[in-house]
Amino acid sequence: MRIVVVNNFYPPRVGGSSHLSDALARAYAARGHDVLVVTAAYGDAPPVEHRDGLTIVRLPAFALPESRFAVSFDISFATRPSLVRRLWRLLDGFAPDVVHQHGQFFDLTWATGAWARHRGVPTLLSIHTRLENPQAHYHGVFRGLDALMVYPTMRVHRPHLVVMDALMDDYVKARYRGATSGLEYIPVGVDAGWTVGGDRATGRARLGVDDATPLVLSLGHVIPLRDRVALVEALPAVLEQVPDVRLAVVGRVYYDAFERRADELGVRDHVLSVGAVPKSEVPDLLAAADVESHEQGIGLGTATLEAMAAGVPVVAPGRVDNFPTVPLGHREHLWVTEPGDVPALAAALVDALTDREHARRVGLAAQQVVHESFALERVVDQHLEVLERLAASRRR
Repeated sequence: MRIVVVNNFYPPRVGGSSHLSDALARAYAARGHDVLVVTAAYGDAPPVEHRDGLTIVRLPAFALPESRFAVSFDISFATRPSLVRRLWRLLDGFAPDVVHQHGQFFDLTWATGAWARHRGVPTLLSIHTRLENPQAHYHGVFRGLDALMVYPTMRVHRPHLVVMDALMDDYVKARYRGATSGLEYIPVGVDAGWTVGGDRATGRARLGVDDATPLVLSLGHVIPLRDRVALVEALPAVLEQVPDVRLAVVGRVYYDAFERRADELGVRDHVLSVGAVPKSEVPDLLAAADVESHEQGIGLGTATLEAMAAGVPVVAPGRVDNFPTVPLGHREHLWVTEPGDVPALAAALVDALTDREHARRVGLAAQQVVHESFALERVVDQHLEVLERLAASRRR
């Protein structure tokens, strides 16, 4: 097949959808398919790049200012007068059998969707982010954008949607009913091997803690939907049972409410705000951790699965039925607490930090379920099955 992968977010930009779209594109190419990646320019990345069997075209773009309205992300858009002409010429020249888009509210999704509709090429759209904001005065605006811009565009293009978890299933059925040509339930895929094999001593030295210090690692950028406030509010109760515990927040801080809350609660000395680190350092940090925990709205995301793949016990606010096709057990594969229930979060952290043998078993069970159900190879198989079906329907 000839496959176009579309995402405004793509390496070297970091993030869950960026890494997943890159991993899928490279896997498609490794399976013998011709793959073109269309993305927005970012930093000093070259406008055209050939690597890993891919051709990557980065179109000129502008970045929105970082703000709480934009969920504090640096979002790049490629819209400009020349976009349609250049994009259509690029896609006509490549002549894809199918287009795999990532992100429902990006201009490159809309532009490639318009091209695909006119050319009769099927589209598969992976939705990674719910268009929501926890702050009430922004939430209404986001709902309006979803209703007035995203929904009408999808209703015209009618892509197939990849639904990765139960929360997204609820969201899609509430917001985009009648605007799709079908739903495909494929869990988020992770490279189940890259987080394994880190060095505990190196990771602990990087964080400045000794080997005996109980360590809760919290991976991922800090944004309003993943603000770490609940973790900080759980710390006083955890400190009563585990007095020397440290919480290490690793990721770029777009939203610093957790630091202000730590000051208010008098636990700032127990919180390490590490900031963004190179991907190569993450395995060492995971090896250094006794527990990994971070908020993901009310769902479980890529960082959670990558920690589980490394065998690190995970405490996560969320739902055990988060993945419709993969059941997870509380205290079997991870600790799951009700989002917003700070005492339950504290109790789960204490349990995982003090019962080390049980935590070890949970970590091993988690590692196994990630390899069996979320490993990228399995997820690639499911994506290619859908893409081949869509391409075959076009040929018919």
